Amino acid sequence: MRKFSFVLALLLVSAMAFAQSTKVLIETTKGNITVMLYDETPLHRDNFIKLVESNFYDSILFHRVIKDFMIQAGDPTSKNATPDVLLGDADTDYTIPAEFVYPKYYHKKGALAAARTSDDENPERRSSGSQFYIVQGRTFTDEKLDKYEAHLGIKMPAEIREYYKTIGGTPHLDTQYTVFGEVLDGMDVVNEIAAVETNKDDRPVVDVRILNMKIIKDDSGKKTKKSKKK
Repeated sequence: MRKFSFVLALLLVSAMAFAQSTKVLIETTKGNITVMLYDETPLHRDNFIKLVESNFYDSILFHRVIKDFMIQAGDPTSKNATPDVLLGDADTDYTIPAEFVYPKYYHKKGALAAARTSDDENPERRSSGSQFYIVQGRTFTDEKLDKYEAHLGIKMPAEIREYYKTIGGTPHLDTQYTVFGEVLDGMDVVNEIAAVETNKDDRPVVDVRILNMKIIKDDSGKKTKKSKKK
């Protein structure tokens, strides 16, 4: 009963936030995914909206897929890449300052987050301008979560720890990469993409492509949130 009440409370809180936030439909060759962008990460939100509205993501591949971890896309060179090409190095000509909003937003199952280069070359943990990932994740034990807390130097709130134990995510990425949204619908599609066969570089053997992205409009015909034009 406690687990049910906990999950129900999370869903009710999330539903209240969904109504006012920008939503994006991601149409893929495996089906559709709807994501919500967080207003508390405005730099990432507005950049993502700008790229969606400019059709930047149309025909881009999910070039890195790891089951029980995440699916990643956003390399602009992947649109016409042959099967033998190693992808993941291309990006926009800019990066985005980190916008960590932990513990409010964390790497739960379905989290939308920005990829980035390693700490060695990017100590400020600035985000890629275009590459993003969606968490599939898995569940974790208390013992494993204790180790992540010690390694990251954080203290997980009880509700986040419970989520990682019962529903799952990728806790070792918290406070390391910017989470700027989450999946509202289509987690089954994320799971299907995460399950495809991949090569030694984690690229799907059969291309999984983003066909189109678009901002979802409400019943009045207006966007779910006005974006700042850049």
